[in-house]
Amino acid sequence: MSERVVVAGAVCHRGRLLAARRSAPEELAGRWELPGGKLEPGEEPEDALVRELREELGVVARPVERIPGRWTLKPGYVLEVWTVRLLSGDPLPLEDHDELRWLGPDEAYTVDWLDQDRPAVAEVVRRLREAAPTNL
Repeated sequence: MSERVVVAGAVCHRGRLLAARRSAPEELAGRWELPGGKLEPGEEPEDALVRELREELGVVARPVERIPGRWTLKPGYVLEVWTVRLLSGDPLPLEDHDELRWLGPDEAYTVDWLDQDRPAVAEVVRRLREAAPTNL
């Protein structure tokens, strides 16, 4: 059985990270994640991420750099995360989410992140603390 890749975006803008609260499925509802979704057959991860962020949030974004690591979501599914630059649009919770929040580095842990997102969030928070606000 081959692994299905799920891509997620650490959308950073003006020194803050975008968090999205799940509305479904029931076992994930109310918890927070980095938005994204599954690759379609033949799709490159970066292209899937651009598509998913457009569908889920209504934004145009550009993947910048992959966060090192892969995290198991459930048997047969792994998560890969990229830092993402917002190019245009204001994120809205269009699909799978009921709330969005921009979190600065000192606010990043005020939401209940999904377990598999926590390592990538920690890395992004570290980068936000080290970067000038306009660089991420």
